[in-house]
Amino acid sequence: MFKNLATLTIKLGLFFLLIVGAIAILHSENISSAVYLNKSILILIILFLEFFVLLIYINIFYEKPIKNLETSVKFFLLGDNSNSEKYMKNTINPHINYIIQFFQRVIFSLKNIKDEFLHGKEIKGEVSLAKEIQEKMLGKKMIDVPSLNIVMRSKPAGEVGGDSYDIIKSDNSQNYYIYVGDATGHGVGAGFIMTMVNTLIEGFIKNYESGADILVKTNQVLKPRLKANLLMSLLLVRWDEEEKRVFMTGAGHEYLMIYKQKLKKTFKIKSGGVALGMVKDISKILKEVEIKIDRGDIIVLYSDGVTEAINKPTKDGKEMLFGEDRLMEAIQSAPEVPGEGYKTSISVYKNISIALSRFMGYKHTQLDDVTLGVIQYKPENYNPEKDFKKEIDDQFITEWKW
Repeated sequence: MFKNLATLTIKLGLFFLLIVGAIAILHSENISSAVYLNKSILILIILFLEFFVLLIYINIFYEKPIKNLETSVKFFLLGDNSNSEKYMKNTINPHINYIIQFFQRVIFSLKNIKDEFLHGKEIKGEVSLAKEIQEKMLGKKMIDVPSLNIVMRSKPAGEVGGDSYDIIKSDNSQNYYIYVGDATGHGVGAGFIMTMVNTLIEGFIKNYESGADILVKTNQVLKPRLKANLLMSLLLVRWDEEEKRVFMTGAGHEYLMIYKQKLKKTFKIKSGGVALGMVKDISKILKEVEIKIDRGDIIVLYSDGVTEAINKPTKDGKEMLFGEDRLMEAIQSAPEVPGEGYKTSISVYKNISIALSRFMGYKHTQLDDVTLGVIQYKPENYNPEKDFKKEIDDQFITEWKW
């Protein structure tokens, strides 16, 4: 806040100086007679002073910070970490600071890897290392959202997956961002895209409120750095805790499912948009739309690993897909809390997991990463002590399980 105020003050000062210079030029004839200087010389002096001040402004706000950043990176590449940190300092320009903070995180991560080499610790193969990084990202404790009950989980088809999910709280408002994403294929490449997208979304949430703006900016950074066949679909939900409203932004992802408690019925809403990485500018394609939600309503987010799961160990042309209809039926048939008259995020999550496991059967093959997120706007009479337990008993499933 104070840095932004300082920046604004300097810009206003510069603007004031330019105005004073312009006024001086307009009245240069009167001023020149007062100070005994030729009018042309006086105008040149005024323009020189303004140009000099402008150069100082550019140097302090842009040129010097960028040169310091360049010097810091050079020192790091030469192995001089102390001098690298010396030049990697924040400035009074908040926009340059975001770039500096990004490089700080990159250098910090590279330094840790370098330190492991220096201490003789073996670095695992790229697959096992990528798996370890992904497990830490997806295995972190989810933040609590006061008015919501959320259950989310992901299971990769291989050692490394391309599915992702997260819950992020805005630093500037009471907005919470909940999303599920699905990168092309699975493996190290998909896992790399997933990591990039997660990092970019978390960064842009600091500066933008609309889910559409966040994904548009994410795509602008992502697209030039990906091959044409590497994409990521994503469905982002923004929950306004203060106003108790929910908004959805789709980027070529699956349907959003919503169970309406009062109607006792499940509906599906098309996510819309296009996948991240498909085209450079998606600002006119992505839209954030509000979804009507009442207490007790349940939103289900998922990747296509759920709906495209098959009921046989291999594809032979006779296999069936789990599909959207079975998913909606699993939501619809989830049990209510006895005596309370409402379903919960846990009951819906468990019922989908049980239905999916039974559909895949024995000797199953998980062909794609599977991600499931269930979000409930807490009912008025919600009592956590009466809710279902999160664990799924083995007797209710076949082989596949979280």
